[in-house]
Amino acid sequence: MSDDLLAVPEEQPTKKGPHDPNEINPKLSSDIHYWAEEFHVTGQQLHEAIRVHGTHVAKIREALKHHKH
Repeated sequence: MSDDLLAVPEEQPTKKGPHDPNEINPKLSSDIHYWAEEFHVTGQQLHEAIRVHGTHVAKIREALKHHKH
């Protein structure tokens, strides 16, 4: 049997979810990247929203819902 037949195909990288689905950890770059993409804002805009509104996802979502893409 050829070794090629046993090769496992590489999986596409899956979109990693947030550390916590209810809170944004501004110290985790992966959280900032995930939530900035989710809310269609830059990391800087997300940090500003967190500074003003806190880290709870529902509050940030509400604060950014009128943000223009």
